[in-house]
Amino acid sequence: MTTRLLQRQVLPVDGDVDVLALYLDPDEANLDEDKYVVGGSRAAKELNNASIRQKTATGTIRPDQVLSRTAVQIPSGEKLSFGTYFNAFPASYWRRWTIVSAVTLTINVKGAGATVIVNKSMANGRQQKVESVLTEAEGTNTLTFNLSLGPFVDGGWYWYDVVAGHGDITVESAEWTAEVPAERAAHGTVDLAITTMNRPDFCAELLGQLSTPELMPYLDTVFVMEQGTQKVTDSEFFPAAEKGLDGKLKVIEQGNLGGSGGYARGQSESLRKGTATYAMMMDDDVVCEPEGIIRAVTFGDLARRPTIVGGHMFSLYAKSRLHSFGEIIHPWRFWWMSPLDSFNDWDFGARNLRSARWLHKRVDVDFNGWFMCLIPRQVIAEIGLSLPLFIKWDDSEYGLRAKAAGYPTVTFPGAAVWHVPWTDKNDALDWQAYFHLRNRLVAALLHSTYPKGGRLIRESLNHQVAHLVSMQYSTAELRIQAMEDVLAGPEGLHAMLATKLPEVNAFRKQFTDAQLHADHDDFPPVRREKPPRKGKDLTEVPSRRAQLITAGLAPLRQLKKPRGLAAEFPEAEIRAMDAKWYRMATFDSAIVSMNDGTSAALYVRDQAKFKDLMKRTLELHARYRKEWPELAAQYRAALGDITSPEAWDKTFAPWVDGDADV
Repeated sequence: MTTRLLQRQVLPVDGDVDVLALYLDPDEANLDEDKYVVGGSRAAKELNNASIRQKTATGTIRPDQVLSRTAVQIPSGEKLSFGTYFNAFPASYWRRWTIVSAVTLTINVKGAGATVIVNKSMANGRQQKVESVLTEAEGTNTLTFNLSLGPFVDGGWYWYDVVAGHGDITVESAEWTAEVPAERAAHGTVDLAITTMNRPDFCAELLGQLSTPELMPYLDTVFVMEQGTQKVTDSEFFPAAEKGLDGKLKVIEQGNLGGSGGYARGQSESLRKGTATYAMMMDDDVVCEPEGIIRAVTFGDLARRPTIVGGHMFSLYAKSRLHSFGEIIHPWRFWWMSPLDSFNDWDFGARNLRSARWLHKRVDVDFNGWFMCLIPRQVIAEIGLSLPLFIKWDDSEYGLRAKAAGYPTVTFPGAAVWHVPWTDKNDALDWQAYFHLRNRLVAALLHSTYPKGGRLIRESLNHQVAHLVSMQYSTAELRIQAMEDVLAGPEGLHAMLATKLPEVNAFRKQFTDAQLHADHDDFPPVRREKPPRKGKDLTEVPSRRAQLITAGLAPLRQLKKPRGLAAEFPEAEIRAMDAKWYRMATFDSAIVSMNDGTSAALYVRDQAKFKDLMKRTLELHARYRKEWPELAAQYRAALGDITSPEAWDKTFAPWVDGDADV
C-alpha cells in the first residue's frame, strides 16, 4: 500500500470576494428545517423553496486573510469553517464510487491556543463532532486525524473548523490522503478538449489558467478545436498561455461542426494518440479552478470501475451560485432535469454547505454537462465518440450510452468551473429550437425504455401547439423540420453537421417573429381595437383551471380572422418574462422582447399559416406514434457506426490538412 493525496486545502488568491464563500465560511452552521416539499401544490412548493433559500450568512472574510494558495489567517478569537464547496471532503462520493475506505486528514496550524474541530454530517444533514484538538506550539502544529468512510452510504461530508485563541493563527495547509494499492499510486494524465468559436480572449485566458505547477504534471495535451473566424491564436493573451503550457498545446482548425463536432474531434485525437488516461471536455467560455481537474483525475484513478467524472457549474456573473448539483433524464418525459429533491441556482453565499440540509445527500446522476467532464479513454474506445448532433443532447446521450455499457457518471463536488449562464436566454425559440427537438428525439429513440418514448410525443405536441397559438411560426416550422429529419434516418446526421445551421438561419429570416430589432422605433405604434377584458394586466397569472380552458379554446380562436388593425399595428408590447402562451394566445399581434434584453420582434397572427402548420403537426405526431418502434430499432442499429472514429474521420477529412500545430 502507498499513500495517495486525494484533496488539499485550496484558496483563491485573486482577491475576488464573490468566490470566498465557496472556500471559507465564517458563519455558524444554521441548518434549515427538515421540510422538503416534493409533491403538493405549486404555492406550497414555492413557499418551501423561499424558506429553504433564506439567507443565513452574515459573517465576512477579508481577502487579506488569504495568505497564499493554501494558507489563511484567522484573527484572535474568531472561528473559520472549511465546511465549504471546495474544502469540505465529499465522503459519500468516495465511499460509493471508489476503492477508498478510510482517509487521513493532516492539518498544519501555526500558533498556539487554536482549537481544531473535525466534523461529519449524515445524509439528512445532521452534523456531529468527530474530534477536537488544541494546538500547543507557537510554531507549526501538525495534526493528524484518521477517519473511516463507513458511515456515508447515502450521503455526508467531513470538514474541519478552526477557532483562534488569544492570538492570530494561520492554517498553513491541509491534506486528505488515503492508503491505496501500489498499482493505483501513480496518477493518470488527461487530454483537454476545448471547443471554441469566436471567443479568442475568453479561450486564451482559460488556457492561461491551466499552466499551474500543480496541474501541469497531469496534463498530456490541450487540444483546442478552433471553429470560428476570430482565432484564439490572435488573442493578446495567447502567447503567454502558449508559453505556460510548454509544448502541451495543439490548436486544430476545422469548420463549424458545433460542440459535438469539436468534442468528437478532441475525443478522436486523444484516442488516436493513446497516451492519456482520460479526455476532459471543457467549454471555452469558462473560468477554471485548476484544482478541480486534479481532483477529477484522482477520483477517476481510484474509482471501482472506469467512471465519467463531471464537475459542477457556477455562474460567471454571480460566482457563488450553483447551476445544479446533478442532473438526470426523466425517463417518462425524456427530459433533462435536476432531481426533484434538489434546488437549482443555489447561492452558497446566502446559505452555505453546512446550513443546507439537502446538499448532504449524495446525488446520483445520468450524465454531466460537457462544460467540464472527464471521460476515461477506455470508455471512448468501447462506446465510441459523440453523436453528430451539432449542439444539445450530445453530453446527456453520451452519459446514457455509457451507463448502458456499465460505466457510471459521477458529478463530483469540489470540481467546478464558472460558466456564462444560459438561464437568461430562451434558446427554445431561436435557431436552437431545431436542435433541441431533433436531438431529444434521437436520444429518446436510442435510450427510452418506454415503447413509444413515454410522454415525449404528447409533450412535443403540446409544445408545438403552444408555439402556434403564441404566433411563433419560425419556431414551429423548425420543429417540424427537426421531426422530418429524424424520420429520414440516422445516416444523414454526419452529412448535415456542417450545413444545417446555415440552412436554419437562412430559413428563419422570412418570419417576422425571427426578425430582431434593437431599436423600438423600428416597430409601428401599439394600438388595440378593444381594451383588455376587465382591465386585466399582463402580469396576472391565471389559475390552473383558467389555463386549461385557454388551452382548449386558444387553437379554435386561431381559426377566426385576426382583428382589422392587428396586421398594421401591434396590439401590445410584451416583456420576455410575460410572454407565456396563455397570454400570447389572446393577441393578434404584439411586440415581444427577447430574454437577453437586447432586441424585440414583431409577432403577427396568420390564420392560413396556423392551419397549415397545425395540419402538418398533427400528421407528424401521428406518424411518430405509429412508427416509433421501427424507428428506434433503426437508430439503435446504426449507433455504433455513426459514433465510430472511422465515421467521424470522414466528417473531419476536409480540414485534416489544415491542422495548426502549436
